[in-house]
Amino acid sequence: MILRDAGAQDLAAIMALEHASFPTDAWSENTMADELASPHTQYILLVDEHGTAHGYAGLRALSGSPDSDVQTIAVAAAARGQGFGRMLLHELLRRAIGAGAREVFLDVRDDNEPARALYASEGFEEIGRRPRYYQPDDVDAVVMRLALSAAVKEKLA
Repeated sequence: MILRDAGAQDLAAIMALEHASFPTDAWSENTMADELASPHTQYILLVDEHGTAHGYAGLRALSGSPDSDVQTIAVAAAARGQGFGRMLLHELLRRAIGAGAREVFLDVRDDNEPARALYASEGFEEIGRRPRYYQPDDVDAVVMRLALSAAVKEKLA
């Protein structure tokens, strides 16, 4: 599996993963198209040797801003548990560092234990909650933050 930059040409593959990963609260195709076109976001795609997409991730990172936001990370069900989510997250963190960020923020569903465990294992800390943020499921969003310390930067180098 390799990571590559994603663009408008990948919209259909990303939307297929989006709907499979987030069946009740998937982003709309228009929202995702806007994300892919924005000069302030970077999206990456996890593909196999045949070019088939198995995951994607996005980062909002304004150059020179002291913070960045993980917009989304999704890995196809058949590819989960193999470290690909961590691979995608590490690449987003590298890109945030490259943009000059000192902190990275994200929201994660309270009921998504595998994602919460991944983020905690990488040093993200819970800093707040957004009650019933994910609709229509009435699931809280856990707001997390990672300081991009020298140790984190060294680990990702």
